[in-house]
Amino acid sequence: MKYVLVTGGVVSGLGKGVTASSIGLILKCCGLRVTSIKIDPYLNTDAGTMSPFEHGEVFVLDDGGEVDLDLGNYERFLDIKLTRDNNITTGKIYQSVLDKERKGDYLGKTVQVVPHITDAIQEWIERVAVIPVDGEDSPADVCVIELGGTIGDIESMPFIEALGQFSYRVGAGNFCLIHVSLVPVLNVVGEQKTKPTQHSVRGLRSLGLTPNILACRSTTALDDNVKEKLSRFCHVPVDSIISLYDASNIWRVPLILRDQKAHEAILKVLNLKGVAREPVFGEWTSRTELCDRLHEPVRVAMVGKYTGLSDSYLSVLKALLHSSVACRRKLFVDWVPASDLENETAKENPENYRNSWNLLKGADAVLVPGGFGDRGVEGKILAAKYARENRIPYLGICLGMQIAVIEYARSILGLQDANSTEFDPNTPNPCVIFMPEGSKTHMGGTMRLGSRRTYFQVKDSKSTKLFGNQSFVDERHRHRYEVNPDMVQQFEDAGLSFTGKDETGRRMEIVELPNHPYFIGVQFHPEFKSRPGKPSAVFLGLIAAACGQLDSLLKKGGTPTHGLSNGTASGEKLHRNGNGTTLANGSLDGIYRNGNGVHV
Repeated sequence: MKYVLVTGGVVSGLGKGVTASSIGLILKCCGLRVTSIKIDPYLNTDAGTMSPFEHGEVFVLDDGGEVDLDLGNYERFLDIKLTRDNNITTGKIYQSVLDKERKGDYLGKTVQVVPHITDAIQEWIERVAVIPVDGEDSPADVCVIELGGTIGDIESMPFIEALGQFSYRVGAGNFCLIHVSLVPVLNVVGEQKTKPTQHSVRGLRSLGLTPNILACRSTTALDDNVKEKLSRFCHVPVDSIISLYDASNIWRVPLILRDQKAHEAILKVLNLKGVAREPVFGEWTSRTELCDRLHEPVRVAMVGKYTGLSDSYLSVLKALLHSSVACRRKLFVDWVPASDLENETAKENPENYRNSWNLLKGADAVLVPGGFGDRGVEGKILAAKYARENRIPYLGICLGMQIAVIEYARSILGLQDANSTEFDPNTPNPCVIFMPEGSKTHMGGTMRLGSRRTYFQVKDSKSTKLFGNQSFVDERHRHRYEVNPDMVQQFEDAGLSFTGKDETGRRMEIVELPNHPYFIGVQFHPEFKSRPGKPSAVFLGLIAAACGQLDSLLKKGGTPTHGLSNGTASGEKLHRNGNGTTLANGSLDGIYRNGNGVHV
């Protein structure tokens, strides 16, 4: 097994995840099989209980693991299926060591960070690296490890020590360290400054790790004299210094790596030059070019709770991007804070209220993603009502599906006090209820999580056709509440169709309005399995409906009319700060607007 470690220096948010994913992809295109591990130094056991505002979305895996969003990048870039153990946290490591100590596995020894914690980290990496993630039976050839945080963080010290020991243990030729650092340009001087990277590398080496390759983030390509200076002071060959400059689209990052022969530098360190071939990207390149050429817009109103941080809905945005490229449209996402649609905002902040409703009414489609808590729920219900009454394509995910059911109960069944017991435990008409197997005392890992099977109930429904007329589909879930099975017949008698159910037939998975151009809600999270060449069926249906392509899509059995098949990718966002300055954070594609019409 060969290992590639990706670390970061100077500042956080440089794009280590995208860099690690791109490195994995270029190695895969060289004919190697690749797996990935993400190390998060926080004490949480997993990401499941963390606020999206603090840490971005919680990505859910097939096995129910609630993990860091970077694992979503790995899955999309490499088209693999990871496990919960591919995300290592300080909490998991300490928990495993303490469990061993309680069982007496350490034979009365004093349990310490070195060697017990550091040994546990190394053993975890070696164990997980050999788990096949690409459908094959044998282990991968290369494991790409991303160390979260920044070199010098106190919380990551045990991992740094463990990885230093690990590099010595696996030996030269089996370990390659790529350090991602910042080369800023001061506006006053206009010169690329190398000192931050010099200090970062010096700090890294003082901790026992020596970088083989420098990946330098900058607004523009590094000047030759800057590379030579970095080489001289960081002791890294010039041809092993890679310039990761801002790109129009992060699908270009692997191509930037290829153009600078980054794969050759990596293969040389890992002694794989005689084994691997020159990278073959195939449709990746054509999809990248296509994405930059798109100009005809499709505008989607994203009505959510966490609109202040786009990473809160990262996978949803990726899935929209995959589908819009397949439909040959340039994606624009209008961020609509759900609470701004409510009547209270009309009194307290009429300008926000007016702007949010204008964005909603100007959209080609409406999407209500998942979420927790009662803030903004009434605004989401109003958005679902607007889409239903005005025949605007609508997709509700998880809570978004439950919202659509509550709105239907109020507007069509006449149950004005209909609600979810999550928001009103004493509602006389509970159309959404707490699932009996859930826990009301423990939050972490107690939801209905991971891949579950949905069986289609109506053969000629839009959802069945979008999924290729299959009898069932496996999708990933993350929820505590469900549609009240005792009210299903009442809903169906009133025209709402539950076209997908679980194996018991009592848990509702897909709901749609047959007489609406496109009004679908799903209890699962289809965004987690969307891939650039294989967009999620319900997202593709939403964009196709917004573009007037739905009929032809359904006739083709859910296959995109123009879409490129196979392959994986991700996107990039250009956003504006409060001063109107364009920034690139390497996470999404397109230009997104908040409820005030400001680019964010």
